[in-house]
Amino acid sequence: MTESFHRSGEYQNPYEGQQQAPVNPEWPPPPTYTPAPAPKKRNRGTVALLAAVAIVAAAIGGGTAYGIQELTGNDTVATSSTSTNVVPSSQKGTVAGVAKAVSPSIVEISADSNAGSSTGSGVIITSDGEIVTNNHVVSGASQIKVTTNDGQSYSAKVVGTDSKKDLALIKLENASGLKAATLGDSSGLQVGDQVVAIGSPEGLSGTVTSGIISALDRDVTVPTDEDQGQQQSPQGDGWPFEFGGRQFNGDTGSDTTTYKALQTDASLNPGNSGGALIDMNGNIIGINSAMYSPAGAASSSSDAGSVGLGFAIPVNTVKADLAKLRAGATD
Repeated sequence: MTESFHRSGEYQNPYEGQQQAPVNPEWPPPPTYTPAPAPKKRNRGTVALLAAVAIVAAAIGGGTAYGIQELTGNDTVATSSTSTNVVPSSQKGTVAGVAKAVSPSIVEISADSNAGSSTGSGVIITSDGEIVTNNHVVSGASQIKVTTNDGQSYSAKVVGTDSKKDLALIKLENASGLKAATLGDSSGLQVGDQVVAIGSPEGLSGTVTSGIISALDRDVTVPTDEDQGQQQSPQGDGWPFEFGGRQFNGDTGSDTTTYKALQTDASLNPGNSGGALIDMNGNIIGINSAMYSPAGAASSSSDAGSVGLGFAIPVNTVKADLAKLRAGATD
């Protein structure tokens, strides 16, 4: 039997076992619980896309990588094997930041020869003391002394020279732990780019000046004769060179070479030769090699000093020549 038995007189709810309506119709039942949808997996794809963009930017270099650096806040972003931001982000784009980052890599060079003595500059490119400078700074030298930014003195020997490009490689004796400069890429330079020059004009080591790239691909002619190599004395008019068919700062002689140079209005004076021309990321983009000095500057104080016509060997020329210099070339 399926019926329920009830004692006599006991009330039986006719709705027993059935769902009852709420007592107060103004109070609706709580809403049915609906679980939240599972999170979509798009976020992982977005992160992967960002990573891919960063990799592409690093491969492209230049302004794109600069933008990625701004997003990530990294102090140093290597955009390629030859272009690195070595200036801390807090001092990015400032002359002070460039000077602080690069000055430890710039040296003063004193060279003695039968023709006299000269003072120039150089750029450390390896921690054990390889230094790039101008050929005319060390040409014919019997003794070379190098002073680093912190005042340490070293003897140096010539490893290789290339008079056709006015470049030389020297090596310090018993040196280690030096701060090597970063060689940049001069192919992307534009007229108007800001630059910093560091060197030892007139023996004033560690001098910092700034300016812009004034022109590209200037045909500058310089002497290759050894007897023209010692022209950096304080009384001299600076390294002789020729431009546009005219000779400046003395006679270039009969044996000359011509190279494509960067022109800058950053102040250069005798002694800056072999020093660094640097972009605002702290990369070496040129080796300072020649400057114009007005006729009679040595005897007239009103004409003395830089007039904003300086020239530098592009760093890509330097990099292309390094293997030859390291092999002991004496061209």
